[in-house]
Amino acid sequence: MKIESKFPNVGTSIFAVMSKMARDNNAINLAQGFPNFDCDEQIKELAKQAISNGFNQYAPLGGLPELTEQIAIKTENIYQKKLTINSEITVTSGATQAIFSTIQAFVKRGDKVIIIEPAYDSYRPAIELCGGEVVAYSLPLPDFRIDWEAFEELVTDDVKMIIVNTPHNPTGTIWTKNDWENLSRIVANTNTIIVSDEVYEHIVFDGKTHESILKYPELWERTIAISSFGKTFHTTGWKIGYVIAPENLTAEFRKVHQFTVFCVSTPMQWATAAFLKSPNHYLDLNNFYQNKRDLFLKILENTGFQPLPCEGTYFQLVDYSNISNKNDVDFSIEMTQQHGVAVIPITPFCNEKFDGKIVRLCFAKTDEVLAKAGEILEKI
Repeated sequence: MKIESKFPNVGTSIFAVMSKMARDNNAINLAQGFPNFDCDEQIKELAKQAISNGFNQYAPLGGLPELTEQIAIKTENIYQKKLTINSEITVTSGATQAIFSTIQAFVKRGDKVIIIEPAYDSYRPAIELCGGEVVAYSLPLPDFRIDWEAFEELVTDDVKMIIVNTPHNPTGTIWTKNDWENLSRIVANTNTIIVSDEVYEHIVFDGKTHESILKYPELWERTIAISSFGKTFHTTGWKIGYVIAPENLTAEFRKVHQFTVFCVSTPMQWATAAFLKSPNHYLDLNNFYQNKRDLFLKILENTGFQPLPCEGTYFQLVDYSNISNKNDVDFSIEMTQQHGVAVIPITPFCNEKFDGKIVRLCFAKTDEVLAKAGEILEKI
């Protein structure tokens, strides 16, 4: 039987490819963005309690009331944004499903969607699947900061959506108040929806503050903010995320959400809700990961890799131009197969050719694993 692929040019995600390569070569996996350490014992016990207590049937479409209430409390405490629990919060099966369902809900054939590259690799396929046209803005090297005059030229009347990611994967940059003010000015008289991917919202370093889109009332009517508990609570396998949006946008989002997953794992929602009642679990995360970033930077001092500034996320970009002239994909393969440390190239995050000699390393690992990786990196 002949099948015409809807994604003829799409293969397996680079994250899955490099993780498999790491396993096949018994390499230290600094490629895929997940912790190699376990989540808190308390949240595991809460999940066990939920299962034992019978919270094992479908949850409501928008999410368990216990969880959406805690999300509302958290959002008001951190961003001073008061939400209507039943109509402005939707619990999702992770952030990637939230992103996919958002794009499917609003983007029609021929609509333009601006993404900022390097970009998380799920954005472009989701846009193309519904017939949208991707308009890519390429962040300039070496600081990966938006040139707002150049960006503004891309925002035409037929731009349906702009997707923002802060803290930014893979560059580790964060948006500032000035960035949001520029974007607000540019879209003020448009019908453009802003999707803000904020899954690393609690991983910001050096005393800086995460500037959420939710802090800017002038953008609220066009806001879809996406967050993830997987990154925050070291539970990436639970796939618990959420979407915050005004009631009219939430209603449209849920039309797609209900036919994608309908609802999310009930006991995991219940456990997350109970765990959220102690704010220190997410408020202390900045310090936890800053210690790991600083340790990793110290380790890199004894290598030929040059670290780029990292303001947030648990990823560190490094320049390897002093080590090799290979492109980033070939160098990443060499790192994994020959040296035993798996890394991620930047090219798969970009549609246009990426010329930088830069790879991404994940430092969400135990100190022992980071030290062991450092011993290998020193010899390259």
